[in-house]
Amino acid sequence: MARLILFNKPHGVLSQFTDRGSADSPRATLSDFIDLPGVYPAGRLDRDSEGLLLLTDDGALQARIASPRFKTAKTYLVQVEGLPDDAALAALRQGVTLKDGPTRPARARRIDPPDLWPRTPPVRYRKSVPDCWLEIIITEGRNRQVRRMTAHIGHPTLRLVRWRVGDWALDGLAPGQWRALSVPLPPTMR
Repeated sequence: MARLILFNKPHGVLSQFTDRGSADSPRATLSDFIDLPGVYPAGRLDRDSEGLLLLTDDGALQARIASPRFKTAKTYLVQVEGLPDDAALAALRQGVTLKDGPTRPARARRIDPPDLWPRTPPVRYRKSVPDCWLEIIITEGRNRQVRRMTAHIGHPTLRLVRWRVGDWALDGLAPGQWRALSVPLPPTMR
């Protein structure tokens, strides 16, 4: 059995246990929330992003979750600037070409604003520019990929919350909270 930690990473927290940045202005890290030896993030979540970050004590499980080779689906709730039309969503569904190459096709749809916790700091509100929410599901995880995809279609991301990774979801976890699970390893990982 592997230990798996589901953590609701708050905005502004680094997806690592130490900050290699400036000692003059230390940034929040995982060690400010999780005091468990031997667990490491399975993938990353940008400092500007919030939501589900998985940590595990099993290297094979960590690789399986994080590696694009296994195509683990990741679901994001994304607040974007503007109102993407059907053509913009179709572009995401077909895959867009970013500077580091084409993305795999994503599942993308408009959704009603989700019932989320308030973000600190709050997302900037502009009276003259509408915004909307999308659900975007990808099966890879390049650096800032969802943000770059929405910018590519002309709708910059204002808020990004990862809600689900594979079978694991944030359900019931407030920002900064975590829960530990014991998960059996699939036969191919033993």
